[in-house]
Amino acid sequence: MTEISLSRARLPATLEIDVIDEYGEHRCQAIAAERALTVYLNKREIVTLMTLGADPEALVVGYLRNQGLLGGLEDLQAVHVDWEVEAAAVVARHLPEDLEERLGQRTVTTGCGQGTVFGRLLDSTALKPLPRTILSQSVLYRLLQNLGAYNETYRSAGAVHGCALCRQEEVLDFIEDVGRHNAVDTLAGRQWLDEVPSTGADIFYTTGRLTSEMVLKVAQMGISVLVSRSGVTQKGAELAERFGVLLIARAKGKHFQAIHASDRLILDAVPAKRPGDVSGRRSAG
Repeated sequence: MTEISLSRARLPATLEIDVIDEYGEHRCQAIAAERALTVYLNKREIVTLMTLGADPEALVVGYLRNQGLLGGLEDLQAVHVDWEVEAAAVVARHLPEDLEERLGQRTVTTGCGQGTVFGRLLDSTALKPLPRTILSQSVLYRLLQNLGAYNETYRSAGAVHGCALCRQEEVLDFIEDVGRHNAVDTLAGRQWLDEVPSTGADIFYTTGRLTSEMVLKVAQMGISVLVSRSGVTQKGAELAERFGVLLIARAKGKHFQAIHASDRLILDAVPAKRPGDVSGRRSAG
């Protein structure tokens, strides 16, 4: 494996502040941290990310990976985070020859914190063909149940999104951050750095919306099933069809909406219809 110098500058994901509740009583409340981290690539300022700071090096690596600003892990030499100056210095052995062109082609997306996706990555030819993963309804239900053991920061402080790398119903890795794009970038960075047992990951879970940015980043990770407890956008659905990603939206309890399922979804655990529900479908509310 390529030798990379990492600073490991992790910070607590929550802080405590004094609040006054509806009874007029003072108490300590955990809140999600939100820290600015400006990324410099070979001394060039690239972006400022707002993050919890729980795993900043993986976040930075995943961001640069997903934006196509690092050609491969072998190009990466060092990632040093200094919270005193709120900066991450990334040293790369090689940069893309068309770096200036890539930096000039940006699309502001609907990701929390307005993440950016560089224009060239919207070209499907830049992605490797994805595996045609089959998903069983029973597996989906077990996965959703297993995910209930996570979301630690959300339960204590709220104000965050969570993402997970999964192998069928097994949760391989889970991360929370103030924006869902930060969470997926962190998992992408950990996967690239081989810091988690991500081999065989075939499902990606997010608490956020299934937007074009989420579909694109998950496809870049080589995963073709994307599950969310939230809804899907038009562009997200379009890109999912283009790249061959099975979307499972509004997944909560026994409810879900499968998009581009075709013959990839096995309905082996169909729940009983509710009394008076002719269609067997719940309302979208």
